[in-house]
Amino acid sequence: MKKGLFNLSEVATYFFRKKDPSRKSNFNLRAMHTINKVSILMFLAAMIYFIIKHI
Repeated sequence: MKKGLFNLSEVATYFFRKKDPSRKSNFNLRAMHTINKVSILMFLAAMIYFIIKHI
């Protein structure tokens, strides 16, 4: 089995990144990141629910 298969550090660090001051921020970029965060949380909640329901 691959070592990094269940490495969730990328997912965890996505929520706690600091803003890059050298990069411009606009509404579209903030909206995209907000939608990404919500979808990741919904996916993880669904996976937890699925695992609990089927064990």
